[in-house]
Amino acid sequence: MAWFVKIERGIVNKLRFDRFVAAHVDYVNSLIANGHRARSGYWAERGGGMLIFEADSLAAAKTIIEADPLVANHCVNYELHEWCIVAESTSSPAPLPAPD
Repeated sequence: MAWFVKIERGIVNKLRFDRFVAAHVDYVNSLIANGHRARSGYWAERGGGMLIFEADSLAAAKTIIEADPLVANHCVNYELHEWCIVAESTSSPAPLPAPD
């Protein structure tokens, strides 16, 4: 699976936005439960956020994003990008052999 990133910007007032936050969190948890390794959060300065997740293709990623309650209820504008990882942390390196 490939990694995808949704970068979003809120387009409604906070009262309307907050009505859909719990549903969004539930949706992200369902993505996690279904193997998409999703993570979601907002920018510290508020007004926008990001969702990162795995999907089989750009088309599948778009379908996932369109079902997000924040998108489906027209609370955010978003950009969707495939993220090509060039470096990442791996498990602990194997121990070095003992000196002779």
